[in-house]
Amino acid sequence: MTRETMKIVIPMAGWGTRMRPHTWSKPKPLVSVAGKTSLEHLMDMFKTLPDPENTEFIFIVGPYLGELQVPAFIRENYPNLKAHYVVQHEMKGQSHALWLSREYLTGPMIMCFSDTLMETDFSFLSKEESDGVAWVMPVEDPRRFGVAEEGADGWVKRFIEKPQSLDNNLVVVGCYYLKSAERLLAAIEDQMERGVMLKNEYFLTDAISIMIEGGAKVRTQKISTWLDTGTIDATLDTNKILLEKLGSKVGKFEGANVEIVEPVAIHESAKISNAKIGPFASIGANCKIENAQISESIIEADCEIQDAALTRSLIGKQAKVKGRGDGRVMQLNIGDTSSVSL
Repeated sequence: MTRETMKIVIPMAGWGTRMRPHTWSKPKPLVSVAGKTSLEHLMDMFKTLPDPENTEFIFIVGPYLGELQVPAFIRENYPNLKAHYVVQHEMKGQSHALWLSREYLTGPMIMCFSDTLMETDFSFLSKEESDGVAWVMPVEDPRRFGVAEEGADGWVKRFIEKPQSLDNNLVVVGCYYLKSAERLLAAIEDQMERGVMLKNEYFLTDAISIMIEGGAKVRTQKISTWLDTGTIDATLDTNKILLEKLGSKVGKFEGANVEIVEPVAIHESAKISNAKIGPFASIGANCKIENAQISESIIEADCEIQDAALTRSLIGKQAKVKGRGDGRVMQLNIGDTSSVSL
C-alpha cells in the first residue's frame, strides 16, 4: 500500500522585526547560524521522517523579500524538492496562513515554525494513531509562551496562550502533526467564523482546541532541546549550542598565521591572515579577515573584517568592518552591505 504524502508547512511570512537590521534585506530563515542558514538546519530535521522522499513542502512567505528569495534559495539548494509557495500579504496569524494554503493540504501534515529548531526523531509518525501531536518542552517559567494542558487521561484538553500560573509548564515549541489536514482546515474555518483571535491574529492552537472540542485526540511529544533563531541574542546562543553539538567544520581555507579555538565553522573559500578565530565563531563564504579576533559571532558571506576584535556580533553579507587595531573588543550588529569604520 502506498503511504500518503506528508505535507510539511513552514510559515515564514512575518516581518522579522526582532532580527533587524538583517531582515531588511532577507527573510529571517535565510540568516546564517553555525555555518548554514536557519532554514537549512530546519530542513535537516525532516530527514528523520518515516518516508522523507514522499513529502511536499509548502512555504508560506511574505511579500517582496520572501516571495523573491525563498523560492530561489530552495531551487538552488534543494533542486529535487517538491515545493509550493503561498504569499501571505496580511499578517493575520498562523491559522490564516494555513487557510491560504488549503489547496495543497490533504492527508497527514506537519506545521513547523521557521525559527523553531529542535532535537527530535520524526520516525515514530509511521505508527502514530492519534489525531494530532504537539511538540512541547518543560520550562521553569512558561508565562511568556503557550502551553498544552493535559487531562488525567493524558490527552491534551486545550492550549493556553501566556498562562498566568506556573502550574503547567509544557510549552508548545511551534511544531505540530495532524493526521488529517482536512479536519484541521474545517476547524480553522470554524475558528474564523467564530472570530476566535488574539491581538487580531488567528492562532493555530485555537484551531486545534476546536478540533479537540469536536472529539479529536491530541497528545504531546516532549523534547529536551529547543533552539530559537527569532532574535539576535537567541541566534548567537543557538550558533554556540549548534557548534558545540555538531563540532567544528573547517574547510581548507587560504590562511596565514591563524589561531583557531574550536568549535568554529569556517567556509573553505575564506581568506584569513593574522587572526584568532573562535571559540564559537562562524565564518561564511568568501570572507576576508585580516588582523582580527572573532569569537561567539556570526560573520556572513562576502564580509571584510580588518583590524577589529569582535565578540557576540552578527555581521550581515557583504559588510565591511574596519577597526582601530588596538585590540579593543567590540560587539556589533550590522546588516547586509553595511560599512563600519571605527
